[in-house]
Parts: sequence; structure tokens; C-alpha cells
Amino acid sequence: MLQTKPFADAVKVVEQIENSGYEAFFVGGCVRDFLLDRELGDIDIATSARPEVIQQIFKRVIPVGIQHGTVIVQSAGGSYEVTTYRVDGDYTDQRHPDSVHFIQTIDGDLERRDFTINALAMDRYGEIIDLFDGRKDIERKVIRTVGNGYDRFMEDPLRIIRALRFSSQLGFTISENTLRAIKYVKKEIENIAVERIGNELAKLFAGEHSETGIKYLRETKVYEHLPVMIEYPYIINKLPSDLQPLKSFGAVIALFHLLESAISIKQWVSEWKLSNKIKQEAIQLYEGLMHYEERGLDFWTVYCLPKHLYEDFTRLVNCLFSPDSNLAADDLIEINEKLPIESSRGLEVSGHDIREIFPEAEKGPWIRETLIAVEKQVVAGKLENNKKVLRDWIKWNPHATD
Repeated sequence: MLQTKPFADAVKVVEQIENSGYEAFFVGGCVRDFLLDRELGDIDIATSARPEVIQQIFKRVIPVGIQHGTVIVQSAGGSYEVTTYRVDGDYTDQRHPDSVHFIQTIDGDLERRDFTINALAMDRYGEIIDLFDGRKDIERKVIRTVGNGYDRFMEDPLRIIRALRFSSQLGFTISENTLRAIKYVKKEIENIAVERIGNELAKLFAGEHSETGIKYLRETKVYEHLPVMIEYPYIINKLPSDLQPLKSFGAVIALFHLLESAISIKQWVSEWKLSNKIKQEAIQLYEGLMHYEERGLDFWTVYCLPKHLYEDFTRLVNCLFSPDSNLAADDLIEINEKLPIESSRGLEVSGHDIREIFPEAEKGPWIRETLIAVEKQVVAGKLENNKKVLRDWIKWNPHATD
């Protein structure tokens, strides 16, 4: 019986399905990553039991994709996606099959999957079912489609971006036949929802072997069919050769804006339909990088950056401005620990204090500008964060009030 975490908990779900008279196997990425000794993400289970049967076997079941045979089983050990063995009909929308046909054997279910390294199943004892030499491809570090690459990519062209993403995450090469199919079908990417592409591309730039993924992005010219890049294809060749993985897609957007200022962050965010969170991170990193280029690493640069962006910031600095500096996130953490305040909320004065100092003045942007000026003085260590000290400074350093 598998005792490896987190399989140890998921085994109980498989066991319960089998005790009810049905087959169940771990499938896909969790098996691949188990064989690679990588940290496991989601654990997916395939079964001969239909969704309504799973709903009867388990007390807590969420019918997330029941029309395609998928439910989420919630147990004490976690949540697991459980999908009935199936074969897919045509993919008219190039995302979901128009219809699915439930089957009773794992073989047909594995045959519909994208790549051989993902077409693996494992029972609760750790025995592997490998119909397409996926284990051999893992050993050879090769990404290869299950069956005809043209068919797999036409079913769902997002698989093209997934192939590049896997090469980035795993450092695997893409087989010649699979590369040929990618180049033949790549224009179909333009029909995919941009949100899906963005999610995969973010993982590509964050991959441990991102240089491999970027190499294939260039070689296949897939970028010619991506938002923004379709109009500015040359931008891909501006990427620094020593670029390290970037955890935030906001860092990728900030980098592209720095490489081509004619394309605004707003345009990147709009055309890629990115979240406000990613937009904010792109702006914060861009402004931090501009401040660094002008003044180097100071308290204000560190103060304005959220801690989770420190690593991406230093990687961008090292490849764009200071390749020999070896700036590290620890350098920013060291400065952060010396900051007198963590945010403007820590200031001992507020807009109300400024109004009291200048009761005759009209309200306006000058109040916020004064607060920012005070904030910069405190962060730089030029003013003590003391109410009286700050009020006196404001009084003798009035900003324009008209």
C-alpha cells in the first residue's frame, strides 16, 4: 500500500471505491511527478464508477464537471478530483469534447490524454500502468504526444502551450514529431480563450528550466499567435539570455514593458485579460526598477515593494541593470527589517493633522502629496516618526495649497 504523502490519504478514497466493486487508479501529473520525485500538486483519480455512484459512495462530493464525469471528493485527507473512465467525442470548441462516452476500462481513458508522460496510471500499491512508454519518456526526458500529435493539438490547441510549459517545468526536450505537429497547428492558438493561455505562459516563465521553455517558444514561433506579441513579434528576441524564472506573471509584464516602452502595462493587462492583482504587481515592479536604476537600492525602493516580489525584483535587476551585482532577496529583507514603518498606516500624522495645521487651505491633492513627502522622510530615516516632529516639519515645509 502506498504510504508516500500525500498518497497515503488519497489511498483511502481509492480503497473505498474498490470496496464498492469498482476500479480506481491515480492518474496523470501526480503519477508523473511521483516517478520524478517532484513535489506533488493535485492528486487525480480515474475510476470505472459513474459520477452518480461516486456521489452515493462518499458523503461529501462536489459535482464540478459532472457532465464530463468529474466530481470532487472531499475527505479528511483532502480534496480529490475523481473522473469516470471516458472517451471523448469531437472538440468543436477546441476545449471541451462535445460529448463523452463512459467506459469500463482504464486503457481507453489513458489513450485520450495529451502526452505520454501524463498517460500513466498507478494503483494503490504503486503498480504502474503504462501503455504508451511514458516511463521511458520520463527516463529519456522527452515530451511526446499520445498518438498523432496533429489530432491531439487540434482537439485542444492549448496543449501546444502546455508542451512548452512542461519543457520549462521539467527541463525535458520536445520530440521531433511533436515539434513538427506544434508548428503545423500553432495558428489554432488564436482561437483559445486568452485567460487559459496566460495561465500556462505564467507557469512557463516560472518554471525551473524556463530557458528551455523560452527556447521552444522562439523555435516554434508560437509567440506570433499570442496577444500583443502578434503585433510586436520582435519583442521575444529582446528577452535577456540570463533571465531567471519569474514567479509572478506581473514580473513578466513589467519586463516586457521595460523591453518595449511603446507597449504599456495597461495594454498587456487588457489584451491578456489579466487580474488587477497581476496589474498591480507589474506596476509595483516597474516603478521599483525605475527607482533602482536612478538611485540604486535604498529604503524607499524596498518599502514600496511587497515582500513576495523581492525575488522577482532582484532577478530583473540582475539581468537588466547589474549583471555582476548578484543582488539577492536577502539584501532587501535586511533593509526591510530596518524600516521605521511598514506602511503609511504607521505614520504618526494623517490628513486630519494637515488640515489642522493649514485650516484656511482648500482640500485637494496637496494633502496626499504632503503625506507622501512626510512618508519618504520617515522611511529614509531623516525624520523621527513622532507626531510633534512631523507636524513641525509639515508646518515649516508647506506644499502648494492652491
